[in-house]
Amino acid sequence: MQQFSNQEIADLKSRVDQIHDLLASRRDEAPAALRHSAMETRSETAADAALLDQLAYSIEIRRIRRVHFGGADMSGPAWDMMLDLMLASAHGRMLSASDLATGAGVPLSSGLRMIALLEHCGLVHRSIDERDRRRTLVRLTDIGTERMASYFKKIGSARQGGQTLAA
Repeated sequence: MQQFSNQEIADLKSRVDQIHDLLASRRDEAPAALRHSAMETRSETAADAALLDQLAYSIEIRRIRRVHFGGADMSGPAWDMMLDLMLASAHGRMLSASDLATGAGVPLSSGLRMIALLEHCGLVHRSIDERDRRRTLVRLTDIGTERMASYFKKIGSARQGGQTLAA
């Protein structure tokens, strides 16, 4: 899948604005039916601009996440697992490896490999469930909790302040 740079997104937004201005200048020349169509196009253009802004923000969040967590692959199912673990921790709950795999929508074998990689990065810890020794419990380490909290604090403050996100 092709990724767009912030500059490419800004160029697209600029082009959309140019088209909007062109349509607005022609509005006075058009018959009433076309003027109505131009107004619809203008509202669609505003929606397109909002979509482009959201797209740029989403891309920037993904880039920040990549830098923030270093070598750990924090995308797809592995990221879903980290989110589930953070939420479980906030509610004082423990999740099993099978809970995490199911929640991430992957087979248990794939989930176990992902958990092993997260453990290798120091973000999670596995232990045997003392009540049912067949189950493996997974929890965030202190480092994992800190990294998740600082990531969301960074994203939240950038979003509220309207700042550009920088790595």
